[in-house]
Amino acid sequence: MPASTSVKLNTGAEKPTVGLGTWKSQPGAVEHAVEYALKNGYKSIDTAAAYQNEKEVGQGIKASGVARESFFLTTKLDNPDQGHPAEALESSLEKLGTTYLDLWLMHWPAPMTKEGGPDHSIDWLDTWKAMEKLYLENPDKLKAIGVSNFSIEFLERLLAEAKVVPAVNQIELHPSCPQLELVEFCRKKGIVVTAYSPLGSDGSPLLKNEVVNKIAAKYDVAPANVLISLQANRPGVTVLPKSVTNERILANSKIIDLTEAEIDELHAIDKTSHFRACEPNWTGFGTLGFPDAKP
Repeated sequence: MPASTSVKLNTGAEKPTVGLGTWKSQPGAVEHAVEYALKNGYKSIDTAAAYQNEKEVGQGIKASGVARESFFLTTKLDNPDQGHPAEALESSLEKLGTTYLDLWLMHWPAPMTKEGGPDHSIDWLDTWKAMEKLYLENPDKLKAIGVSNFSIEFLERLLAEAKVVPAVNQIELHPSCPQLELVEFCRKKGIVVTAYSPLGSDGSPLLKNEVVNKIAAKYDVAPANVLISLQANRPGVTVLPKSVTNERILANSKIIDLTEAEIDELHAIDKTSHFRACEPNWTGFGTLGFPDAKP
């Protein structure tokens, strides 16, 4: 499967395959990263209220001088804001300095209090229904809505009652966490998957993996390019490499076409080395339906 440059959402919109991720990107550094990425060809920027850098992302967008309509912007509803999504949406728009979002995601199916504990007075499904209402009544503000960190179990519950099928499910994907069944489930339901942490983690052992380096040597690219390209070669999948370094931001945008045999070889890494960069195990919520999560 050759790598794609964009993937069509169930709304009809095109989401660029490679975007700049900003998780763990610090204020100051993230502003420059967003500005540099947009000035150098990136067409997709991803952030979240929980990252506490929406304001700086917005400053980077403004500093780039790039027209808002020329790139795809995603942010996420934070867990403590699930009881008041309308106010949270307005806050994100203000901080980002934009009048609309191309995509708004529920960050986790885990309503929480401001103090960080589980808020069992709120059902995340009711939050999704509130997001649907905002989407349907405000097409000028929301071009698409979706979810993040949703397992098959949680998607099945959502789809049983949803008026709007999520456009995207953003999940952790890399050779040590390929989530093949979840990706296939989303594909069958018309839900695009966006891969975060495609390298595995900071200082990931995948960058030194023998299989990854063998393929990198064949194509004369860095191991990171192989890991990012793996996701771009999967149908219906987009990917979010994260960096605040100019050289790496540019390098991460280089996608190569992998053979089916190479894709299978990369996914086989999970059989001997499985790990998650972001463990979906929340106090009061359990493992959120992920069968490989640690209890």
